[in-house]
Amino acid sequence: MKHFKTLLFAGLLFIGATSFTNAQSKIAHVNTQELIKAMPAMKSAQAELEKLQKTYETEIQTMATELQNKMKQYQAEVESKTDEENAKRSQEVQGMQQSIREYQGTAQQDLQKKEFDLLKPITDKAEAAIKKVAKAQGFQYVLDSTQGSGVLLADGKDLMADVKKELGF
Repeated sequence: MKHFKTLLFAGLLFIGATSFTNAQSKIAHVNTQELIKAMPAMKSAQAELEKLQKTYETEIQTMATELQNKMKQYQAEVESKTDEENAKRSQEVQGMQQSIREYQGTAQQDLQKKEFDLLKPITDKAEAAIKKVAKAQGFQYVLDSTQGSGVLLADGKDLMADVKKELGF
């Protein structure tokens, strides 16, 4: 009976150990920020965003110059105008300032929307390639090794080269 218990205990220990080894997961990592930055589509998206940003900046600068010129003109003529006319001019200047602030807010929102619209397909493509490579190589988990993402030690398999190959660059 004692021999049977020992054999049973050894069998359970063996089954537990093999189950534990089978339960271990394969883990890899990839720096998604570096991957996305290296994608050719990202370079053209950045160029398009910079072009749009410069357009908005130019328009805002034109509006600001127009405001400054009007303020200088009104400042020079303040003594020769009535109080009522000066009050109207002051309101006009405040209206122009408000208009510039609103335009800046709208421009910022447009830039953010455009950035999202341009980057979403790029990040989706990168994510799909990461998943495809990970699945093909049998990895159950892929961690993002971008600095600050929480991965302290990236000693496992780095999928960067494989994912770049999958994306064709």
